[in-house]
Amino acid sequence: MGPLLSAATEGAGPEPAQIAAGEIAERVKAAGVVGAGGAGFPSHVKLAAKAEVAIANGAECEPLVHVDQELMITRAADVVRGLRLVMQATGAVRGVLGVKRKYTRALAALRQALDGSRDITIHELGNFYPAGDEQVLVYDVLGRVVPEGGIPLNVGAVVHNIETLINIGRAVEGIPTTTKHITVAGDVPRPITVQVPVGVTIREVIGLAGGARTPDPVVLNGGAMMGSLVRDLDEPVTKTTKLLLVLPHDHYVSMLRRQSPAEFTRRAVSACDQCFMCTDYCPRHALGHAIEPHKLILLLGAGVPVTDPQLAAAFLCCECRTCNYACPVHLVPGNIAIHVKRELQKAGLKNPYHRQTEADPYRDLRRVPINRLIARLQLSQYDVPAPLTEVAHPFRRVALRLRQHSGVPAQPLVRVGDRVTEGDLVGEIPPGVLGARVHASLAGVVREVSDRVVIEAE
Repeated sequence: MGPLLSAATEGAGPEPAQIAAGEIAERVKAAGVVGAGGAGFPSHVKLAAKAEVAIANGAECEPLVHVDQELMITRAADVVRGLRLVMQATGAVRGVLGVKRKYTRALAALRQALDGSRDITIHELGNFYPAGDEQVLVYDVLGRVVPEGGIPLNVGAVVHNIETLINIGRAVEGIPTTTKHITVAGDVPRPITVQVPVGVTIREVIGLAGGARTPDPVVLNGGAMMGSLVRDLDEPVTKTTKLLLVLPHDHYVSMLRRQSPAEFTRRAVSACDQCFMCTDYCPRHALGHAIEPHKLILLLGAGVPVTDPQLAAAFLCCECRTCNYACPVHLVPGNIAIHVKRELQKAGLKNPYHRQTEADPYRDLRRVPINRLIARLQLSQYDVPAPLTEVAHPFRRVALRLRQHSGVPAQPLVRVGDRVTEGDLVGEIPPGVLGARVHASLAGVVREVSDRVVIEAE
């Protein structure tokens, strides 16, 4: 089967003004573009909406991640072009690049790419966590509070991160999303940021940084704050993998993240003195939302079942774990809120909170400086550059998950034994549902079709 979209067309696409607004979303849908971090929301859905302001999220607040910084430095023109495509597709009258003030090289590159343009401005952000939370970013840039349980479109904004904007530009040129930029940081010989095919193993990517220094490492996919514990290093990377943080088995963060829900809940219930510092520092509570981590612990300590509607404020947790940083006795209220949220979802409950709120006037006094957060997490020794590095590695196998995005899994279009080339469509969006296409990231033969499509090079 021939490629649906040819990589040979890269750089040959028309300028944004030459493309109909509706066509942009269709090309992005065809290319399988999703948010390049977080939940992987299908980008074509955002582009089909209408917005007043398009915001580029260049905050990159997770400690030790360098992907977007490196891409803003090396591909600033592509970032700006992607943002203009978003503006055209959504009808946004202006664009804003939200970038941390400390990213001086990135800011210089972006200003050069803008070349005095007035349709896009730069908003410099402070060096705090979680500046990249999209609701925090919208308030910092526009002064508008996204309602509880809402999205930026509710206040006229649409937000995409830096790598997503680059992928949007590539999609308009006919190039599907088959690669991913990933930072490998922590306890490795040479921290780096690399571009790899989607579907290679986490083990292979860590190997590009020299491998783990310790024999029994703990790896967090996404980082120390919002990342998930990697159970199997042979699991594939996806379109949303952004940071692989490698830590010794006995590291402070490693031990905290390996605790079971029963363990961290029992400890919190027995030791929490209801000082409510976790709530004070919660970035969503600071926007007036009803989430109050200390009250979740209080209710659980009173014997309220984890799926009781009294705990429904956990639906408003953005899973940043800032409240863990705030706790003076090193409890993990953020882990508790996330656990409660998951249990409520499993029980079929829905978020009852949808108020339009106002920000706390003291919000800016409760920022969490990144440097202090890194020190609190005992990661200072790993806070070093991770430059974007080209690697000549002969990847021979990829496992493409059919669900690596928000929504339902893609439907496989190939069978075992089929030959594919890079860029071939191997997974299609089922009719009438939220999803994203999946394309081959390696030329070869299909060896398995299950919840993933496995391709091996010939």
